[in-house]
Amino acid sequence: MTDLARARRLAVRIREIVATTLEQRVKDPRLGMVTIIDSRVTPDLREATIFYTVYGDDAAHAESAAALESARGVLRSEVGRQTGVRYTPTLAFVADRVQENVAHIAELIEEARAADADLARVREGAHYAGDPDPYRVEAERAEAEQAEVGVPARPPAAEDRRR
Repeated sequence: MTDLARARRLAVRIREIVATTLEQRVKDPRLGMVTIIDSRVTPDLREATIFYTVYGDDAAHAESAAALESARGVLRSEVGRQTGVRYTPTLAFVADRVQENVAHIAELIEEARAADADLARVREGAHYAGDPDPYRVEAERAEAEQAEVGVPARPPAAEDRRR
């Protein structure tokens, strides 16, 4: 086993190598606006997973994925040449759909805002079904009944005396 700090450093280096190689050496016309987001290497340094995003529609995603798969050998040999590790890690490309997730979350937030606006509009003219403070009325009614019967009013509470 190797130490995790070395695996992280190698992952960063692999991300840089793959990004520059895609930009400078790979001339595949199917390769669209690809951005390398992240890379991760297993602790034994044998496998590297590279996360990427593609700007465009589903057709651009599919074409760029095919271009990355066909350029995998060139990219792996460039990684092996520039890193100098004993075993060159195999490369796996994973499409990161961050853009679609962000758009979906934005739609959900907009739906929640619309629901809140509808609720506020319904609430504008609304009022409580019963008395605004039913407990206070009951307490006043009970004191009035006690006064009619002749029971002395309760002494003021400590809070009332301070006022």
